[in-house]
Amino acid sequence: MKIEQIYTGCLAQGAYYISSNGEAAIIDPLREVNQYVARAEADNVKIKYIFETHFHADFVSGHVTLAEKTGATIVYGPNAQTKFDSHIASDGEIFTIGNLTIKALHTPGHTMESTTYLLLDEEGKEHAIFTGDTLFLGDVGRPDLAQKAADITQEDLAAILFDSLRTKIMPLPDAITVYPAHGAGSACGKNMMKETVDTLGNQKQMNYALRADMTKEEFVKEVTDGLMPPPKYFPLNVKMNKEGYESIDTVIESGMKALSPREFEVVATETEALMLDVRKPQEFTQGHVPNSIFIGLDGSFAPWVGELIVDVKQPIILIAPEGREEEAITRLSRVGFDNTIGYLKGGFEAWKSSGMPIETIESVPASQLDEQYEDYADRIFDARKEGEYLSEHINRAKHTPLGNINAHLSEFPKEGKFFIHCAGGYRSVIASSILKSRGIHNMIDVQGGFKAIKETKLPLTDYVCPSTL
Repeated sequence: MKIEQIYTGCLAQGAYYISSNGEAAIIDPLREVNQYVARAEADNVKIKYIFETHFHADFVSGHVTLAEKTGATIVYGPNAQTKFDSHIASDGEIFTIGNLTIKALHTPGHTMESTTYLLLDEEGKEHAIFTGDTLFLGDVGRPDLAQKAADITQEDLAAILFDSLRTKIMPLPDAITVYPAHGAGSACGKNMMKETVDTLGNQKQMNYALRADMTKEEFVKEVTDGLMPPPKYFPLNVKMNKEGYESIDTVIESGMKALSPREFEVVATETEALMLDVRKPQEFTQGHVPNSIFIGLDGSFAPWVGELIVDVKQPIILIAPEGREEEAITRLSRVGFDNTIGYLKGGFEAWKSSGMPIETIESVPASQLDEQYEDYADRIFDARKEGEYLSEHINRAKHTPLGNINAHLSEFPKEGKFFIHCAGGYRSVIASSILKSRGIHNMIDVQGGFKAIKETKLPLTDYVCPSTL
């Protein structure tokens, strides 16, 4: 028996490869499926099943392409409806993989088709559960993503989730290993642990949602409390996961079209393509193509793309470090952005060398803000999330979170300089690029963000532990 967790940090997502005696199964695969095919070939096994725990909202799964490449059967739980060939499992249905058994446990609540897969080893002993978004480590899946009708609320779904946990998962042996679909950083939960594997027994001790004496009413209140609105691209990803999509090979081929600086400019004008710069923050501030938007590959790239660009059909042309163009196209496609139509050949240096116009963003160390605080105290903007801001911020700083920066445009001064910062310097550059595209050019980015600010003598509000907010 072989179980491998294939974890993708930028999505905080875990896919799983299970093999035994010549057969294999993949659970919740990512869009780029060649990695699973290669594993199976190396082990000399045939991929028999592709198990989906539910219709994912935060990424496009690789189920359709993997089935086309391998002939494997796609399996969803009860209530699922797809526009491609799939097997809809019944609650308690048994599947065999070599000498192993997988049992489908219908665990609705996060979504109505959500299903946990219980793995029994060669001796028939309950060994592990693959819980999808039903049970995370330290949390459970949010119950507000599957609302489709006026007769079901997030409270209704939370109550259903309570029953699923207590009738299907909590009665299982404490020694069972829990393999969730996501870890800390995912928008599918709110309180996940940094660990990605645990035992069910430890979760019963550590996870607030599995508290033995918790009533259903308490569960509903705690699970629904403090939920932020889900990213706008989530429903579009669900639609793709239900209906199918283009092969990632086709998406990459279309995106890997090299454009000279002049061609890049023409394509941007004629197609109204978004010019997406995926380099490092400091590289963008030192020079970039006018009206380009920065979202760097070396941060939470895919989630911020989905949060800020919204329309998965938006044409995109890339400004990427040389050699990372395909990586950018692939990571865009993970969250459903399949319309990359080219990239700047030679990257920004080629643009600069061609004599095309460039723009910069003033970026300074936190010590400069410290020195100028008295003059700019009412012109400091914090681009972090609400919980970060409420926990601790610079006195008199205004809260303009990146996630809905466009709703705060009127708050930014049109004349005179102002400072903008985030936690570490990544989000503030994204925010600055968006502001510049909206005609606001007078910002000063604070390098290193709040982490660097805390090393200065800038006046801060009293610290409040985020867990008490």
